[in-house]
Amino acid sequence: MSDTKSGKVTKAESEWRKELTPMQYAVLREKATERPFTGEYDHSFNDGTYVCAGCGQSLFESEAKFDSGCGWPAFSKPAAETHVDEERDFSHGMIRTEVLCSKCDGHLGHVFNDGPGPTGLRYCINSAALKLQSK
Repeated sequence: MSDTKSGKVTKAESEWRKELTPMQYAVLREKATERPFTGEYDHSFNDGTYVCAGCGQSLFESEAKFDSGCGWPAFSKPAAETHVDEERDFSHGMIRTEVLCSKCDGHLGHVFNDGPGPTGLRYCINSAALKLQSK
């Protein structure tokens, strides 16, 4: 079900469970994190657009992907600033900035200020939250 007025995708948890794999559900809906160096896209550098595995919104372009060595896919910037939301995350005894899909509110990962130029940002994103659409 979509909320056409706001453009948001909202679904019952039972719908999300039916549509997503168990790992996708855990990451996108329950804010879980994949184990480092295990995700499908950690070492993949194929050309394309990474879209949200929950709703299909474009999130990151392959040109912004880099090997940060952190164990998760890393990007220097989103495909469009309006396609990701950020929230303060105080879990696990840390203060971090959580990254969410702006269309379905799915948890993607976190953003840090230790990335390459020109943005200086490292969007550390779970592979399970993404699908690569090849160019």
